[in-house]
Amino acid sequence: MKLLPQSLAVSLLLALGTGWSRADAPAPATNTMPVLEIHVDRVTGQVSPTLYGLMTEEINFSYEGGLYGELVRNRTFKANPTNAVYWSTVGGAAISIDTNQPLNSALNVSLKLDASQASTAAPAGIANGGYWGIPVRPKTTYRASFYAKSDGHFTGPLTVSLAPTNGGAAFATATVPQLTSDWQKYEVTLTTAAVSPSKDNQLVITADRPGTVWFSQVSLFPPTYNNRPNGNRPDIMQILADMQPKFLRFPGGNYLEGNEISNRFNWKNTIGDISERPGHMNDGWRYWSTDGLGLLEFLEWIEDLHMQPVLAVYAGYSMHQRRVAPGDDLQPYVQDALDEIEYVTGATNTTWGALRARDGHPEPFPLNYVEIGNEDFFDNALTYDARFTQYYKAIKAKYPNLQLISTVGSTEPKAKQVHSVQPDLLDDHFYRSQQEMEAHAHDYDKYDRTGPKIFVGEWATRVGSPTPNLAGALGDAAWMTGMERNSDLVLISSYAPLFVNVSPGAMQWRTDLIGYDALASYGSPAYYAQKMFSLNHGDQILATESQNIPLQHWQPPARRSRNGVQGALPPAQDIPNLFFDATRDSAHGIIYLKVVNSTGNNLPVRIKLDGVARVNKKAGFERLASASPDDTNSIDQPRQVVPVSGAIKGVSEDFVRTFEPYSITVLKIAAK
Repeated sequence: MKLLPQSLAVSLLLALGTGWSRADAPAPATNTMPVLEIHVDRVTGQVSPTLYGLMTEEINFSYEGGLYGELVRNRTFKANPTNAVYWSTVGGAAISIDTNQPLNSALNVSLKLDASQASTAAPAGIANGGYWGIPVRPKTTYRASFYAKSDGHFTGPLTVSLAPTNGGAAFATATVPQLTSDWQKYEVTLTTAAVSPSKDNQLVITADRPGTVWFSQVSLFPPTYNNRPNGNRPDIMQILADMQPKFLRFPGGNYLEGNEISNRFNWKNTIGDISERPGHMNDGWRYWSTDGLGLLEFLEWIEDLHMQPVLAVYAGYSMHQRRVAPGDDLQPYVQDALDEIEYVTGATNTTWGALRARDGHPEPFPLNYVEIGNEDFFDNALTYDARFTQYYKAIKAKYPNLQLISTVGSTEPKAKQVHSVQPDLLDDHFYRSQQEMEAHAHDYDKYDRTGPKIFVGEWATRVGSPTPNLAGALGDAAWMTGMERNSDLVLISSYAPLFVNVSPGAMQWRTDLIGYDALASYGSPAYYAQKMFSLNHGDQILATESQNIPLQHWQPPARRSRNGVQGALPPAQDIPNLFFDATRDSAHGIIYLKVVNSTGNNLPVRIKLDGVARVNKKAGFERLASASPDDTNSIDQPRQVVPVSGAIKGVSEDFVRTFEPYSITVLKIAAK
């Protein structure tokens, strides 16, 4: 049983929505000073080694126009069946989508360029401005490639260049000297000089003599993380690497399901050479996915950051209430999941393990967790129990050690939950205001430990846009103290959404962890809170007690049902202003005490360490704070709210530490 703060005599009720403005209480008098008592000699559980990880899906241009390195938008010309969207003409050219000259059955349309007016004095061709620009950096080599064929009369050359969108001299140029009337792949490199970084640029391909040319899969890649071909953007990958995440839940999210069954993430269409991947409409978020970031690329992303996969498999349900009936109809989809697991984990003498080796990765990947579907609590026909059970039995029969996750979480109605078999974990999702997160920070203290474990697979304090401000980080940190204090139950957790392209028109969901445009990227205050928690914890959960925890009076907003009906106003309640948890590194004796002060005042707190023989008088700290909870980071001010670190003196078995307003603090105390 977890020990709750003694002053919490109120019920922490479920509530949805935002609204409410805090009036900060005055600093406590000495006789009401908050007391945090850490029982160092009482271990209540083990901190899950996989607690902090990543959840990702294609939203806000997370992959296309985000993490995935490709700089050309609509490279396969399939984003619109009749219009070459995101492509423009240069000179006296005309372009059109052509279904009669496909590269192959996967890339079954091409772009036809009519350059009949081209001349040496007036070249004609095509241009692509990327995802709100193409970044140009100094002394950088880009790899351009495309498939092309001519009408038999035009034999070349073609000029490929990186150039400013508004005109001016090209930054880099290369030449394809000759074309034929058959499809061939052409590759060139473009190397910039000591130019200034910029993003208002485009890829241009032109002819200087008349002719007709067809193009397919026109691509431009900058240098990638670990120099992987078809790889990921280095600056965003480094932000992730700095968090030291332990897992990646992929490929989504709504992206896994699709609105329709036909637009689900069909993993078998995402492997092999990228020229053989048909792509699909990401209809949940309304833009085209080339599937360049396919199953193997996800796994290589995991490998690059030393994570483990949490593989989500399609479970026969799509968001527009499209579902596959359990039984014989569902069986091909179950087999598809078994094949996918074999692709990930199988030896090279297995069918799908051999295909993984063909794709360039002979070694199998480790796999411990498989999630069956995504948010199946939306299935109004209540078929998930039967569908999950069919997957569960088939997967456990072949892979008995895999931990299988139900996408109907612990807070959903019993009628929607799986009951025919017991899932290994339940996936809880929470999107809440700051006050809601604070009100629910102790929920898992009260959970039964005899049932399934918990995966908090999607959660966020939705305060700030496009990325969270400090108030969002404070709500997140309050919630994380509850998950960490209960990480014998909450084995894995991941914030969502992970990414947002902050260019005008790109954001589809406000409050996302990491922001970027074509040229730059940054971590939000909530990102830094995540990083602090991920990098600073021990392996043992310590028992804690508290007194005189300051409270705030909060009026929860009225709930809305999923069909939009607004209910009555819930009762007002008192919720904490101070949150904490304590863990210990058993090998080195370091106690990690995390304290969140969500008030606008300096808050003196008495800290008592029970069950220790000796405490080092100096302790390290990390602190995330700012003058206002509205303070945030952005492309222009990427480091307005970032952690600071240092050391404090006067630490003992019983000492007072003042925590700054609007602050998240980690104290690192050496004790024996």
